[in-house]
Amino acid sequence: MKHNLLATAAAFVVLAPMAAHAQQATPPAAAAAAEITDANEIIVTATRRSQALSDVPIAVSAVSAEQLQNSGGTDIRQLNQLAPSLLVSSATNESNGAARIRGIGTVGENPGLESSVAVFIDGVYRSRTGVGLTDLGPLQSIEVLRGPQGTLFGRNASAGLINITTAKPEFTPGGLAEVSYGNFNAIRAMGSVTGPIGEKIAFRLDGLYNKRDGFLTDVISGRQLNNRDRFLIRGQVMLKPTEDLSIRLIGDYNQKNEECCGASTVSPIVGLARDAGGNVITTANGVANLVTALGGVYRQAPTGQRYIYETSITPGQSYNQRTRDYGASAEINWDLGDINLTSITGYREFKNKSAQDSDFNSIDILHRTDNNRKFQTFTQEVRLQGEAFDDRLDYLFGAFYSRETLRTDDDLVYGKDYEAFVNGLIAPFAGFGPGATVAGVAAAAGYVPPAGQGLISNTGIVQGGFFKQTSNNYAFFTHNVFAVVEDKLFLTLGARYTNDTKDLEAVYLTNNNLCGALRRGPAFAPGTPGGAAAARGAVTGAVCSINNTPGTGIKAGDPGSQRKEDEFTYTAVLSYKPTDELLGYASYSRGYKGGGFNLDTAGLVANAPSAIQLQFQQEIVDAFEVGTKIDLREFKLNVAAFYQKFNNFQLNTFNGLNFEVANIGGCADDLGGRDRDLIFNNSACTGKQRPGVITKGIEVEAALYPSDDLAITQGVTVSRTSYAQQLTGLNGVSLPPALFQLPGARLSNASDYVVTGSAAWTPKINDTFSALFYVDYRLMSELNTGSDLDFEKRQQPFVTANARVGLYGPDRRWGIELWGQNIFNTVYEQVAADAPGQGSGTFNAVARGLAATANQVYLTFPAEPRTYGVTVRTKF
Repeated sequence: MKHNLLATAAAFVVLAPMAAHAQQATPPAAAAAAEITDANEIIVTATRRSQALSDVPIAVSAVSAEQLQNSGGTDIRQLNQLAPSLLVSSATNESNGAARIRGIGTVGENPGLESSVAVFIDGVYRSRTGVGLTDLGPLQSIEVLRGPQGTLFGRNASAGLINITTAKPEFTPGGLAEVSYGNFNAIRAMGSVTGPIGEKIAFRLDGLYNKRDGFLTDVISGRQLNNRDRFLIRGQVMLKPTEDLSIRLIGDYNQKNEECCGASTVSPIVGLARDAGGNVITTANGVANLVTALGGVYRQAPTGQRYIYETSITPGQSYNQRTRDYGASAEINWDLGDINLTSITGYREFKNKSAQDSDFNSIDILHRTDNNRKFQTFTQEVRLQGEAFDDRLDYLFGAFYSRETLRTDDDLVYGKDYEAFVNGLIAPFAGFGPGATVAGVAAAAGYVPPAGQGLISNTGIVQGGFFKQTSNNYAFFTHNVFAVVEDKLFLTLGARYTNDTKDLEAVYLTNNNLCGALRRGPAFAPGTPGGAAAARGAVTGAVCSINNTPGTGIKAGDPGSQRKEDEFTYTAVLSYKPTDELLGYASYSRGYKGGGFNLDTAGLVANAPSAIQLQFQQEIVDAFEVGTKIDLREFKLNVAAFYQKFNNFQLNTFNGLNFEVANIGGCADDLGGRDRDLIFNNSACTGKQRPGVITKGIEVEAALYPSDDLAITQGVTVSRTSYAQQLTGLNGVSLPPALFQLPGARLSNASDYVVTGSAAWTPKINDTFSALFYVDYRLMSELNTGSDLDFEKRQQPFVTANARVGLYGPDRRWGIELWGQNIFNTVYEQVAADAPGQGSGTFNAVARGLAATANQVYLTFPAEPRTYGVTVRTKF
């Protein structure tokens, strides 16, 4: 299979989607960000200057509104089909979705981590990538900048940036309306109207409604999960007091009320052991058998399949999520003669409230009913741009400020079946009479629950917490292009100073009294049966698996409750344009991603918690790139080779119950495999520290326009994004045991190669009617979807494809389209994870002799199956 896929990749003249179609059908609203000035000319603003894409000496993919529409995209996830170096995915909560560029992204769902890939919508920084995983409404264009960013946009990013521009108000009256209907009872309706209010003011009003049944069936209740129920309204006003001054005001409100995100069980469920010859063999999975004996349901797939679109939910529990995202912004552009002034002011509020059947099974082991996250963000960006020295120098100076308050709380609860579940786990242990039980272990520890309360099931032992993080960030940046040889040789120099301060407050919420009693209980007397000690250890591990954090919490001013960072980052680019059709460049950039706090009490040492234990350090990247761009009008080709080194890479890993944050570094010393075993603190690096993650590869993008009504785009990214061979944690300390598979391995969600392509044919049928024939695809080589790289979380190579056929009337004033997404119904995984509390161990641990057995049950958060439908459009 691998060789076939390589052959397929080689067979395509490698290209990557570059946005605009040759038929010049960009909607009237399109302006500088993806404007087509004449046939096949693509103008972008990635460098904060309106330039032809072929003249921009950085790796950037531009996607027009029309290409995104043809691909069926309503949010940034659809960019996966159009940009091979980008991957957008989500797991338990779409509001925490992650974007990766060149294999690098923020892993996991901890709100304390900033995004490796920054998202800007209409110039306003959005603090987390998940805001783009909702319906964005009418768009003008999207630009994907690859590599570290910091000298062009207000907020810095270590891996790349997604710049989204929505459709703008116009002084010419107009509007559009469209309605789509598809399988899963999908209904999407969108409408826009724009026009003048006098001679100096224009307005625009966009609204949409998007609703669809879910595709994941709960076999207990019969209801459908992973549905859609979304609403957006956006109003804009464009003021033009003079020819030199424009003011764009935007207000929007976006909401989602959905039941997302359920998970399927990875099949088959097996146990693992080693035979006398040291070979790994499959056995019965005792944990799965116990869950089933207690009434739990695992929906396993037929032989040869990874999963089916079915799950089981505890009666009374749900995955309900409510998201509210709203705000306002003001963008001022003022031509002062020799200098252009740009000011962008924004205020955003983002709130997400979610519930979760946290064991992803029909018995009640774990659940949460009130997990809340709220971001309040104010941003201000100012840029001055102009030319000097007889237009030989194009300069930009900017300043940025943001203040963000993040509040998050959780209420992870042991369910009514947890005591019986733990009793079943420890029943084989001897030393407590006829059999070990939680009650027997509790009595031996001297714990008696309060009157009217049970040990576990009646009280619902809670481990939650409230965190408040206040961030203040300000920066000064500059980006300057000097023509060393006029129109031929250019030197670009950019720099940025960033000051970032984060303050943390926290309240610990727990009534896990049994856990505290077990930890404080007297040691066993000499001669106590070994089974009793083992039983107590097993109960302590099970009952305390949700961390029992004592203390009053973290108050403002406590030791370690504040982080301050000062970072200088910079870039240098030398570009050469020997002819109008050819550009070559070489660049170096130093990027930065802020450190912060792990907003999860699992990061605390239970007996002596402090804010210092929650801190993780900033991530630094050094990036090198060489590239060339060829623009022959009917044919465009962009090639970039890159090499990036990440120091203190921020990794967020799900351990089956909580998210753990670790900084990943490399060591110049040969650790002799000590970083690959399961023992804490034995791989300490005393030598020189090296980058912990390296990504390198080549990207090729191109577009072919053989006729005015045919556009073909294809692309390939061949890369290796991997951990260093000798791995350590921060300051050379050992990494957690769960990360033993990382050294020398490819990062999660990073393929060795990705191939994408699209074709759009828009022939005229006669003087009245025209048509559309469109198809795109994405081919990915094997990847691992789990951040701990368990063997069981591998995703085999797969291909997804979309298609659309349309018929249009005069000047496209109306149209009807038939479309399909994932037309081959490819079954693939977004993210795989350990089923919480349901087993332990992995194939590689058993194969390497690091564990005698393994009985972990695995989950997957499935991608959408095939969808299809019809869309009717009109514009006026």
